[in-house]
Amino acid sequence: MTSGRYGAHRNLREVRFFCVAETATAVSVVGDFNEWEPGANPMTQTPDGAWAATVALRHGHHRYAFWVDGQLTLDPRAQGVTRNDRGERVSLVPVS
Repeated sequence: MTSGRYGAHRNLREVRFFCVAETATAVSVVGDFNEWEPGANPMTQTPDGAWAATVALRHGHHRYAFWVDGQLTLDPRAQGVTRNDRGERVSLVPVS
């Protein structure tokens, strides 16, 4: 007889981020999931002028912000606001 646990587990979930910044020249999403690195998740400008990116995230709560032309910017539609390790106010997204 075999003992143990088996199964397939989905560990990541795709999260789509949107940022409205029509006049921006470069936008990315930064957060604890990419060590706040502006080049890790660049966003693409959509035809209507918004910016979008899809990031695969693990279950849990993730701190993030938009990096708009070199400025850390909160998401006004975020599900929460908290602080990062530097004490800056940032957005919060739950992933389940």
